[in-house]
Amino acid sequence: MALLRTKKREARKSMHQPGWITLDGGFAARPCVVQDLSSSGAKVTIDDPNTLPAKLRLAFSRDARTGRACEVVWRRGSTVGIKFVS
Repeated sequence: MALLRTKKREARKSMHQPGWITLDGGFAARPCVVQDLSSSGAKVTIDDPNTLPAKLRLAFSRDARTGRACEVVWRRGSTVGIKFVS
């Protein structure tokens, strides 16, 4: 008998698209690569993930007024998992 997963992950779309991470108030936009994206979060690669704060914004343009508020949920090497928050 197969085990049923009680929490199904949302479908993630593989992207490998350039993006921008902006910190408090839109200062210090840093380039990143969005590896995959779902309605609840994303996986991004960034040169120095250890300097990222727990809260940030992810955008597909350098304009700090765009993008979505995020929280870091995991870090593995240069890859970071983030979830979208309101």
